[in-house]
Amino acid sequence: MSAVLLDIEGTVSDKRFVSETLFPFARKRIKAFVRDHARDGEVATALSLMRAKMGRANASVEEIGAELERWIDQDRKEEPLKSLQGLIWKEGYDSGELVSHIYVDVPPAIERWRAAGKRVAIFSSGSIGAQKLLFSHTALGDLTPSLSAYFDLSSGPKFEAASYAKIAKALDHPPTDIHFYSDVPREVEAALGAGMMATLVERDEPTAAPASIRRIQDFTGE
Repeated sequence: MSAVLLDIEGTVSDKRFVSETLFPFARKRIKAFVRDHARDGEVATALSLMRAKMGRANASVEEIGAELERWIDQDRKEEPLKSLQGLIWKEGYDSGELVSHIYVDVPPAIERWRAAGKRVAIFSSGSIGAQKLLFSHTALGDLTPSLSAYFDLSSGPKFEAASYAKIAKALDHPPTDIHFYSDVPREVEAALGAGMMATLVERDEPTAAPASIRRIQDFTGE
């Protein structure tokens, strides 16, 4: 194994931090945020993507804001939503309102992997910008110096083996030299389908998954 690829939600961070802190923080602010920043570069790009996905070229900013709220409620994995959430979370992290949760066993595991000469990368449905914010503002300190690469949905859906093959190519490692960790069985199966090693992380309770899949409860022994 020459590289480790980590999921975030439910794997290295408590999924409740995302569902009960990050998502509500963005939902409460997203309408006003797109209205106030509609002409800004990243926001304007996201609004254009939203209109295309909605199939309504003339959708107003207010209508897009309402659709974004619905998407948050539905936990949609869409690039324009993830991009806008990341921008809103940046404001929260910068102000100190947001501090990321990371399981205490994660930083020592990352350092063990790095000491053994392994690269550590992230693959999450959240935007790369949001990933960097999360890892740079944790209650356990800034973890970004220990992470070498970040991948989001621009690499493809997390349930498709092709996405993991694309990541392996970007990391310049054969898939067989990469170990992926996630709390979602379908993601683990997709990584296995691409030829990676993969392990299911069961933080809270056993997960319905094929018995052949390797499982751990935390990273203490990894």
